Amino acid sequence: MIAIERTLIDAGISPLAGVDEAGRGACAGPLVIASVILEDPFDQELAAVKDSKAVKESAREKLYDLIMAKALSVSVVIVPASEVDSRGVHAANLDGMRRAVQGLSITPAYVLTDGYAIEGMTIPNVAIWKGDQVAHCISAASIIAKVTRDRIMREMNSDFPGYGFAQHKGYITAVHSQSLISLGPCIEHRRSFSNIAALINI
Repeated sequence: MIAIERTLIDAGISPLAGVDEAGRGACAGPLVIASVILEDPFDQELAAVKDSKAVKESAREKLYDLIMAKALSVSVVIVPASEVDSRGVHAANLDGMRRAVQGLSITPAYVLTDGYAIEGMTIPNVAIWKGDQVAHCISAASIIAKVTRDRIMREMNSDFPGYGFAQHKGYITAVHSQSLISLGPCIEHRRSFSNIAALINI
């Protein structure tokens, strides 16, 4: 899990920032990008930090608090659905990654990202395949982004009842699809996504 970070730190390259996002594939709600610099990526208390998709929701909440306590710096960028529509999800994600790194209180020596290199950034960075499974700083960013977004979606469930946002978090499920047929899209649905566009153009 920590081989990549160990190699960089042993080479004198630190601090390291991890970057990851949550909500890229959802058709409703924001895209959330987090960047995290851990004080000690090899801290045994952080051993349970892994890809957010591999951790139960209750455990993610506890890990969120642990990461916030152990991190040297955390930065979170929230990209609303309207911006995802106007810019496209990939462009919005890359810009959000740049902004998340720029928002750190400490300038990292190197940035590790999950899957996508951050174009147009002066700080050296590398995209790692399945990075949230092999680098602690990326896993930590994954947890922060996912918990932040899930909290937003639970609040959105109260503002827009009937869609089930608290359960599916804006991703397409049978329940979400049925609610879209019954209620139509709300302002938090991404009009640029094909399933939402199809409903609007009926």
